[in-house]
Amino acid sequence: ALLAEGARVGVLDADIYGPSIPQMLGLGHQPPESTDGKSMEPLRAHGLQVNSIGFLVDPETPMIWRGPMASQAIAQMLGQTRWGTAETPLDVLVVDMPPGTGDAQLTLAQRVPMTGAVIVSTPQEIALIDARKAVAMFEKTHVPILGVVENMSTHICSHCGHEEAIFGQGGGARMAADHGLQVLGNLPLDLRIREQADGGCPTVAATPEGELAAAYRAIARAVIAGLAAEGGDRFPEIAMSDD
Repeated sequence: ALLAEGARVGVLDADIYGPSIPQMLGLGHQPPESTDGKSMEPLRAHGLQVNSIGFLVDPETPMIWRGPMASQAIAQMLGQTRWGTAETPLDVLVVDMPPGTGDAQLTLAQRVPMTGAVIVSTPQEIALIDARKAVAMFEKTHVPILGVVENMSTHICSHCGHEEAIFGQGGGARMAADHGLQVLGNLPLDLRIREQADGGCPTVAATPEGELAAAYRAIARAVIAGLAAEGGDRFPEIAMSDD
């Protein structure tokens, strides 16, 4: 969605124990190339530059690593991937983190000058427990929080179109209000999103003109506004439109 709004985007999959980005972007298991024997070239899919531990380890191999090894792997993928070029640097590097406040989050918060964090949660209280901890961690490590995305906000029946709040209503909004955060948007529990992600062609790429893609793009515009506010003149001009 950020790419669709005009940004040059990279994606780093920081979920060492359960990398899903290779599957979701249709890349499978293919080790990145190296032109100098020291750094990795990012893989490319749907216009994105991508790296993940899933490219480096067999998908069937469990990652039985202690925290320091996982942290080192994240640092290496971040620092030794040739993101962008001198002529066309990335505008945004999205780091997909696992839930909670584990090694991935602490490694990045302590080592990398992050412009902002986006908290993603489903509405039910059980999920919000982890999300609230993530908010507190980013606050303590002085990482700006751009806002909250409520995922699986409502279920839409694929047969009759009936909408039902299976996981409860307004949990993301209540958490955002409690912490003085912006709600960036809501995404439904929709069969098409699951099918497209499993099939390796995410929603915005699969149906760019559809209503689901429009929801993702609205969130992307809100994120861009937050990045511009936090990054000042470091962030490029990107035209935003509701059309």
